[in-house]
Amino acid sequence: IRINGKDIDDDTFCRIFAKVLQVAEELEKEGLEHPSYFEFLYGMGMLAFEENDAEYIVLETGLGGRLDATNSFEHPFLSVITSIGLDHTEILGDTIEKIAGEKAGIIKPNIPVLIGEAEGEIKQVFIDKARCENSPIYFAEDIKPIIHSRLEDSGKWIFESNKYPNLTGELGGFCQEKNAATVLAAIELLQQMNYEIPDKAVYQGFRNVTKLTGLQGRWQRINDIPKVICDTGHNIGGIQYIVRQLNSEKYRTLRIVIGMVNDKDINGVLSILPQDAIYYFTQASIPRALPSQEMMQKGLAHGLIGTHFPTVKEAYKKAINDSDPSDLIFVGGSTFIVADLLSFLKQKCLTTKM
Repeated sequence: IRINGKDIDDDTFCRIFAKVLQVAEELEKEGLEHPSYFEFLYGMGMLAFEENDAEYIVLETGLGGRLDATNSFEHPFLSVITSIGLDHTEILGDTIEKIAGEKAGIIKPNIPVLIGEAEGEIKQVFIDKARCENSPIYFAEDIKPIIHSRLEDSGKWIFESNKYPNLTGELGGFCQEKNAATVLAAIELLQQMNYEIPDKAVYQGFRNVTKLTGLQGRWQRINDIPKVICDTGHNIGGIQYIVRQLNSEKYRTLRIVIGMVNDKDINGVLSILPQDAIYYFTQASIPRALPSQEMMQKGLAHGLIGTHFPTVKEAYKKAINDSDPSDLIFVGGSTFIVADLLSFLKQKCLTTKM
């Protein structure tokens, strides 16, 4: 929960937590279900924004769209759907069309909607829903805000557009090319609706994404010798970009520290991972994590050779100890795997300083 790029302070967090908790307990007394973690946090966020008289709010959907907590916000300026992948299939549906239908649930009556990436039948799902809601619909691929782009050796993107030449994007990763196009298309639509977004703000926003949002784990380089990259991509849609990028890297040996949660298309992800890498199968410190030994067995079925470790910390330390300076270590498969890694590295850094 951030306001003007800064986390709300601890006192504010505790105060609004108490307010939402009181409501949650009253709901339980009435026989209603206690809010989920995400619903609880959403309530806290909206309280924080109200207290600070926020003029503009960016809300990110937690799961799907139609039944998501954020969908209770009735009058956004613009709805944005980035891309569609097979994820949370046990909740959202087992086909890409069903998932698209759930995501399309955020399309509101008479509110413009921007689609970042969609093809064929998926595209038609959004068109049909927008027509039902009498909502103007736009596709980033039709707006084409980026003329061309290049990924620098520094790991940052340089985007060229008619309006924003030499625009530096802080986030690495091949997927950021399409993400940037969606963002610039959204800015263009908002400007057409007479919302003032200065050029300076666009340049500053792209250049300082992690500082302003706290976002981490987007093809994030955390070590140089050996080179270590972590990324939160956790479904086929995200992993396909990661595999492409791994294939473009130069290294002596590729070592992959990987774990996933049990509600993902694990076999689908494992089927596209490189077989010439050494794997360190592990599990995140959450109940939903697939046990590392089971992850290894699934990996072996797809020709992925390696050993298993009960924690991300142990898997990472083993990968580092095994590495030659010219090796590449990739850590990912789950947002929670990356979170455990970054938490370990932060704690290690604090211990070293002490």
